[in-house]
Amino acid sequence: MKLPGQEGCSVDSTYESVPTGELDSGPGSGPSPGGSSDTDSRELGVLKDPLLFIQLNELLGWPQALEWKETGRWVLFEEKLEVGGGRWSVPHVPTLALPSLQKLRSLLTEGLVLLDCPAQSLLELVEQVTRVESLSPELRGQLQSLLLQRPQHLIQTTGTRLCWGSAHPREASFDEEAPLKEQRQNALRQKLPPGAEAGAVLAGELGFLAQPMGAFVRLRDPVVLGPLTEVPLPSRFFCLLLGPPTLGRSYHEMGRAVAVLLSDSQFQWSVRRANNLHDLLAALDAFLEEVTVLPPGRWDPTARISPPKCLPSQYKRLPLQMQEVKDRTAASGAPAEDSRGHPAQALSTELQRTGRLFGGLAQDVRRKAPWYPSDFLDALHPQCFSTVLYIYLATITNAITFGGLLGEATEGAQGVLESFLGTAVAGAAFCLMAGQPLTILSSTGPVLVFERLLFSFSRDYSLDYLPFRLWVGIWVATFCLVLVATEASVLVRYFTQFTEEGFCALISLIFIYDALGKMLSLTRAYPIQWSSSPAYGCFCQYPYPGGNDSQWTRTKPKDRDDILSMDLGLVNASLLPPPECVRRGGHPRGPGCHTVPDIAFFSLLLFFTSFLVAMALRHVKTSRFFPSVVRKVLSDFSSVLAILLGCGLDAFLGLATPKLTVPREFKPTLPGRDWLVSPFGTNPWWLSVAAALPALLLSILIFMDQQITAVILNRAEYRLRKGAGFHLDLFCVAVLMLLTSALGLPWYVSATVISLAHMESLRRESRACAPGGALSFQGIREQRLTGLVVFILTGISIFLAPILKFIPMPVLYGIFLYMGVAAISSIQFTKRVQLLLMPAKHQPDLLLLRHVPLSRVHLFTAIQLACLGLLWIVKSTPAAIIFPIMLLGLVGVRKALEWVFSPQELLWLDELMPEKESSIPEKGQEPEYSFSGSDRKDISVLQSELMYQPKAPEINISVN
Repeated sequence: MKLPGQEGCSVDSTYESVPTGELDSGPGSGPSPGGSSDTDSRELGVLKDPLLFIQLNELLGWPQALEWKETGRWVLFEEKLEVGGGRWSVPHVPTLALPSLQKLRSLLTEGLVLLDCPAQSLLELVEQVTRVESLSPELRGQLQSLLLQRPQHLIQTTGTRLCWGSAHPREASFDEEAPLKEQRQNALRQKLPPGAEAGAVLAGELGFLAQPMGAFVRLRDPVVLGPLTEVPLPSRFFCLLLGPPTLGRSYHEMGRAVAVLLSDSQFQWSVRRANNLHDLLAALDAFLEEVTVLPPGRWDPTARISPPKCLPSQYKRLPLQMQEVKDRTAASGAPAEDSRGHPAQALSTELQRTGRLFGGLAQDVRRKAPWYPSDFLDALHPQCFSTVLYIYLATITNAITFGGLLGEATEGAQGVLESFLGTAVAGAAFCLMAGQPLTILSSTGPVLVFERLLFSFSRDYSLDYLPFRLWVGIWVATFCLVLVATEASVLVRYFTQFTEEGFCALISLIFIYDALGKMLSLTRAYPIQWSSSPAYGCFCQYPYPGGNDSQWTRTKPKDRDDILSMDLGLVNASLLPPPECVRRGGHPRGPGCHTVPDIAFFSLLLFFTSFLVAMALRHVKTSRFFPSVVRKVLSDFSSVLAILLGCGLDAFLGLATPKLTVPREFKPTLPGRDWLVSPFGTNPWWLSVAAALPALLLSILIFMDQQITAVILNRAEYRLRKGAGFHLDLFCVAVLMLLTSALGLPWYVSATVISLAHMESLRRESRACAPGGALSFQGIREQRLTGLVVFILTGISIFLAPILKFIPMPVLYGIFLYMGVAAISSIQFTKRVQLLLMPAKHQPDLLLLRHVPLSRVHLFTAIQLACLGLLWIVKSTPAAIIFPIMLLGLVGVRKALEWVFSPQELLWLDELMPEKESSIPEKGQEPEYSFSGSDRKDISVLQSELMYQPKAPEINISVN
């Protein structure tokens, strides 16, 4: 019913903000990072409703002293007051008794319903609610006095101290409606996003009431109702449920039912737009149609259901009007929204041919230019400092590792200094000019394989390597510019998840293999001393020919690690035992025999310590220990803390482990050569033309390596706001290819693992997290400064040798292992490989297993494993020259799978190729497939389910 004077009230579709003067700005004030604004939402045609905090105040103490006491609260899930423990329960999924919903419906049908009530205070609201004809003036006065009493709240302040909001309930005077100090210090307020509103539910038993009394109020303008709720939020809804004493706790259960209804997003959406009682009851009936009933004999009502890790899609429950708006938005080609309501970044406009020469490059420049100033301003955040430290250490480790391997492969024609200089110059230039500055350029395994083959060819045919390499680089740059001019980057639409996972798994395995291989090489140089004390070996002092008697050394070092030992003045006696020392347990020491820590043993200790610490800290954010701020810091700085711990352990024990070596002089590794490579040298002129043949193969490799990484980084799941730049990135790689070839520096392309680590270290998550809810992924902090600073630091690392020389190499190898393991363990391919080893009853409830037979999943996984094994074999044999062709062959294999698997199976296992799509090629949009017959209906069902499934990055290297 409506009161006199309310007939003219209409439902306002745009809710006003809370007056800024009524609430002081708290920690959660300000725009939510990455959140979509109301303006963006209105452009999409769907209004975003504020988050609703619901509180249940129960009337207790009848017939003695009556008092209102908060007994429950809801945001996403329910929290009950543990009376005996004096604390709030863990958030859990609420369960309701079906009779409570039925009684609530009857009470609302006969009670008072006020929509768009103009009350501006608790007093005005109470007067409106109690204006019922069945109440006598005396009862009305008693009821108003009761409703104005200040309730008791169990408030946890920001100092984690529990206190009651009002120790002695009393009748509040009309000028005491300002929020209490305890309310303002409530820690729960920091977990609610800006703009959140409140809903108050009052329920209880009153002996002086002859019949039940119910009232449901929706305020036209949300206002703070004094101390009515524990959090001083503007209230939008108010519900009153009172009646005479009954058996059981029927009014308590009805109050819980109202709170659960208001916490449901679909019911709340309908009630906010209801025009009358009929609309309110229709929303309740729609909720009842979706209710799941649990049998009483098979269910314990006191059991609490833990919140799910990921809430299911609510698309099917959307009101018909909202479904039409969303479908119309998707059909128009606008970016569809994800499960959190943020517009998804589509690749369709970025991967469409313009039909003009360099048309795609021009579009990329126009798209990225407006964002250029913000690419530096957005980096002003403490998270970027952690990213710089982490990626810097990973970059210099990669530069040293690949520099050493390149020096070995080219017999000193290139080395660590060229690796440092090339990484700094090419990386910094790319971060300044590229379309996707989150990409980290580095030497990669496939390119290193090609460099080794090119040098072997030059040596076998007595060719001057660097001039020949220069012409190969010139031709590669030319071919890449042709690819940019013809907009060949649009072909990345054919790089489905099948291709991405195969390439990412290969690169991850290279990281793991190299890390373990380096440690094995170290143990061969420093064998473990298997004596009674395995952690210690016998080291002896004896005169060195040409040296003094106090010098610790070896007559002839075997390798670079032995040279490091000479610098430290140590030599392992087991490798060169002197006559005075007999290697037995309890042997008498010679005159120069001392006991020092075993290098190999402690190197392995540092290696696995850094790896395990980094892996453990990576998961701290989701653990139950420590406050959320501490967990976030530990997780953000996981790799940095692991490196610092390894360095501290090494320094504390005084270990003689191999340390990081940095070039100390700025000159080429190859003696006698200038920085600028001669175009011909001793090579014949026609070799400059013949270089086009190996350059063609290298161009395929560069294109595949660069663009597969670009596709992975620009997936819609990462919610990038500033768009991609496939053509611009390839153009920058082509120019840098020309520059590095002329200077004799290594060739650089996007490094998949380090780029993903860079991206994941810049994850933005919501600051406000409702109890029971997970931190919502808000996107990536897109900027250019972190990569630029990393490469500048890499360039000046030559002058930081006095500091960097204390970092043990085993620690950095452990971080390499961590990056590879984290990469390969987070892709869907790895999860499907694990299914091969699991009995059916122990397999996780993956979504694809509900729609694809297990045998078909195993077949798809086996094909991927075979392709991965073939790539590894080709890479490791003299046939590695055709490795670029094999990478390109992954696309052909994926195309051939359409003859083996049905479109429905490929939609769940991978994604459909562009030929099957009419407009938008990316999963996450709602494509229209050209199927005929019965397939059309099945595919349409899959489309609606996939479109509104909660999305998360499928390939990620999380340091958060």
